[in-house]
Amino acid sequence: MKFSISAVKKPLQTKTDALVVFIPEGRGASGLADAEALDDLIAQLAVDGDFKAKPGSVLLLHRPAVVAARRLLLVGLAAKPELRDWKKSLQAAANMLKTLPVKQAHLLSVNGLDTLAELTPTVFSEVFYRYDTTRTVEETDQPQLESLHLCAVGGDAVPARAKAMLQQAEAVAIGVRLTRELANLPANYCTPAYLGETAKKLAKAHGLDCKVLGRPEMEKLGMGSFLAVAQGSTQPPRFIVLEYRGAGKKDAPHVLVGKGVTFDTGGISLKPGAEMDEMKFDMSGAASVLGAFEAIARIKPRLNVIGLIAATENMPDGGAVKPGDVVTSMSGQTIEILNTDAEGRLILCDALTYAARYKPKSVVDIATLTGACVIALGKVNSGLFTDDDALAQALLDAGRASLDPCWRMPLEADYAEALKSNFADVANIGGRPAGAITAACFLWRFAKDYRWAHLDIAGTAWNSGANKGATGRPVPLLVRYLLSQAQ
Repeated sequence: MKFSISAVKKPLQTKTDALVVFIPEGRGASGLADAEALDDLIAQLAVDGDFKAKPGSVLLLHRPAVVAARRLLLVGLAAKPELRDWKKSLQAAANMLKTLPVKQAHLLSVNGLDTLAELTPTVFSEVFYRYDTTRTVEETDQPQLESLHLCAVGGDAVPARAKAMLQQAEAVAIGVRLTRELANLPANYCTPAYLGETAKKLAKAHGLDCKVLGRPEMEKLGMGSFLAVAQGSTQPPRFIVLEYRGAGKKDAPHVLVGKGVTFDTGGISLKPGAEMDEMKFDMSGAASVLGAFEAIARIKPRLNVIGLIAATENMPDGGAVKPGDVVTSMSGQTIEILNTDAEGRLILCDALTYAARYKPKSVVDIATLTGACVIALGKVNSGLFTDDDALAQALLDAGRASLDPCWRMPLEADYAEALKSNFADVANIGGRPAGAITAACFLWRFAKDYRWAHLDIAGTAWNSGANKGATGRPVPLLVRYLLSQAQ
């Protein structure tokens, strides 16, 4: 879908397949100049009870005389709309347009152009996204909307800010789509090698640097913890390094670290069979790093960003790591593996050690790490763990601004007591109590050399049930955070 924006002096005379007009609650009018006939129609519809301008309400009119468009779509909006209100109304418009034989549509609102520019690409891309890679789909089943145009009313030119916001939002939407597509792929398609090839294609398309390490290179680096997880699978592991250079060579980079377990059986500590198919989503952290790079490479901010992805399967064959085994991480610390289903932290700890070589400004790891975080925060907020207050605030602000929220959770040394082992420097689990926190504490001990935060996205990376599928979170949060650091 293509997005554009331009100044329109007489928007009601625009010839288009569909004209979408947002009507604020309580006003009963469009607020447009020279729109008496449209406002009279809106008032009469309200009197007749056919349309009331409540947030998210929608009414479709075919070939109304008051506009030149073939269809008029009236969409209710909150009287004083905030970002969430705009999103709700845009979702309502998108869901209606998705059902219509419409190839182009124009969006019109007297106020809120910046917000429309900021939200429209991500909302419409989310609503119109559909996974088809491994499905047989009839052409008639596909939504027909090809282009969406924002109308800037009341001026001779579009404000530069609105143009920039639309371009940035479209880049984020493309990144979110890549993340969703990767995470939705079955595990027999999206293997560690596939993630490596995807990273190479992304790098080639945008002029990024990329290297993909295999088992021999990881052995030389001493990634014993990562390789312990990989040893039960016939799929070879991959350690992916992506580099975006938008600032000077001496400028320290920000690092994103993604968990890429392309399928997680739990290993010898086998998961229950119910809903195990959803463990293809256990590489959503890796997918979000690739999606964020897709967006950043298009926006081209002035900063340096490194992406590190630890990709492997976690399988239970005869060579798999066993509960009670002790392995040596890249940092030299030994780890007693009490539960092989706590594997994400075992691959991330080596990636976090690798990250130190860049002397980074910040490191953020992203992982579908714990079911405990789902219990704590559900599907609304991603879990945020860090001992750095300024970094926490920057990520919280980015989440709120992008409608991709996170919630700060405790990270204290007292919780790490649960990870003590009689046979190694640390155990990989600390029991059921505070499971998301003790998992973060495990990672914390490998991230002492730099500013670090951990995002547990186990509750937000995908939906279950009838709407099963990846969400693309937290790509909007990550991109907003990185852009704030560029400023």
